[in-house]
Amino acid sequence: MKKIIGIVVVVIVVVALGFAGWLVLGRNPTSFAGGSTVALDAYQGGTVTGVPAQLASADLVKRGEYLIHAADCQACHTAPGGPPFAGGFAFNMPFGTIYSTNITPDKETGIGNYTDAQFLAAVHKGIRADGEKLYPAMPYTSYTYMTDADALAIKAYLFTLAPVHAPAKPDQLSWPFNQRSLLSLWNVAFNTDERFRPNPGQSPQWNRGAYLAEAMGHCGECHTPRNLAFALDNHRKFSGAVTAGWHAFNITGDKVSGIGDWTDEDIFSYLSTGHANGHGGAAGPMGEATDDSLSYLLPDDVHALVTYLRSIPAHASDLPRTVTTPAPASHKEGVTPDVNLRGEKIFASACASCHDWTGVSPVTGYATLTGVRAVNDPTATNVAQTVINGVNRKTDQGTIFMPAFGAGYSDDDIAAVANYVTARFGAKGAQLTGKDVADLRKQAAQATQGVTQ
Repeated sequence: MKKIIGIVVVVIVVVALGFAGWLVLGRNPTSFAGGSTVALDAYQGGTVTGVPAQLASADLVKRGEYLIHAADCQACHTAPGGPPFAGGFAFNMPFGTIYSTNITPDKETGIGNYTDAQFLAAVHKGIRADGEKLYPAMPYTSYTYMTDADALAIKAYLFTLAPVHAPAKPDQLSWPFNQRSLLSLWNVAFNTDERFRPNPGQSPQWNRGAYLAEAMGHCGECHTPRNLAFALDNHRKFSGAVTAGWHAFNITGDKVSGIGDWTDEDIFSYLSTGHANGHGGAAGPMGEATDDSLSYLLPDDVHALVTYLRSIPAHASDLPRTVTTPAPASHKEGVTPDVNLRGEKIFASACASCHDWTGVSPVTGYATLTGVRAVNDPTATNVAQTVINGVNRKTDQGTIFMPAFGAGYSDDDIAAVANYVTARFGAKGAQLTGKDVADLRKQAAQATQGVTQ
C-alpha cells in the first residue's frame, strides 16, 4: 500500500513540476525563434533598441516622445473623455475591475516624485514607489524587456507634461485577487525581469521588430491567449484572444484564421494606417493602438514589425476562411429575408447607404465589409461592438466616422443586424442574442465609467 501511495505522490509531483515548467517556459515571447541570445552590448548587428537611426541625434525628451508612442502608454492611461495620461481607464477582468493610474508629473496623485530607480522598478518589475505591487494589467511582463535608457527617456517626456490632479480610483476585485501580496508568487513564475536580448541568428530588422512588438508595443497582451494563471500563453503566441470585450484576432501566419494570406504591403498598411484594402479597418482597441501608437512609427520601424510578424509560427484558430467575394447587388438575393427579416430591415434603413448591399462601399474603402475579419467571425463580437460604439478615428487621411447606434437601437435590434451582416457578407451567420449584446454593452459602459472624477 505504501508503495502505491509513493508512486501516486511521485506521479503528482512530476505532473505538477511538468505543468509548472510548461508555464514558465512559455513566458519568453521570442523563444519560438530558437537559437541563442546575447546581451545587448555584445550584439554586433547594430542598434536594435531605442529610437530609429533618424532620431538618434534628438534630445532625450524627443526620443521619449517617440518611444511613448511606440509603447502605447496613452491608450491605457487615458480614460474616455479624461485628460491624457491621467489614468482612470477601466480594465474589466473575470474577477473584477482594475483602473489605470495617473502618470502625469503631479506630485500628489501622479508620478511627480518618482526617482529614476522607482520608475524603472514600476516599468520592469511592477512595483510602485510605495513598494506595493502593480497588477499585471500594467504590462510590465512585456515592458521588462525595455532598456533602462528607453524607459528613462519615456520618463523624461512624461515629466514635461502638465501635472493633472487625478486620484486613483479604487480597484474592485473579488477575493483572493484583491490580495496584492500574492503577486510576488505570480511574478516569480511569469516576470522574467530581464532586458531585451537580441538573437544573432536573426537579422537586425527582425530584432528591431521583436523589440518593438514585445518590449514596446506589447502586442501579445491583446493578441495572445492567457493561461490558467492569467499570464500570456506564448505556446499559442498571437493566436487571438478576447480583450476588453473586443476580439483581438489571430495575427500568426495561419492562412485561414491568421494573416498568412496577407501581403507584406497589406500588413504594413494596416499597422501604419489602421486599414488594408480587402481586409478592412481597425476599430475599438486596435483603432486606438493605430491612432495613438503605430501611426507614429517611422516606415522602417513598421517594416521591422512586418518582418517579425512574418516569423511567428502559424497557429490555427476556430475562425473560418474569410469570404472575399461581394454579396449580390440586390437585397432580394443572398440571405433570404425569412432568415433574419428584422436584421435586414435595420440594415436597409441604417447601413446600406454606406456599406451597400454588396458589402463594397460606394463611399469609402474604410466602410467596405467584404473581406473584413470581424464580419467573418461567427461570434460577431466586433461587429456588435462597432454598431454599439461606432468608429471615430482621426488619421492622416482624415476622419473615419461611423455613428454609434447603441443608444438608438435595442439589444435585440443590434443582435439582429449583427447576425444579418455576418450571414450576408461573412462565412457564417452569427447567433447573437439580446443578452449577448447586453453583456457587450456592459463591458463598454464599464470602460467609459472609468473617467476619473
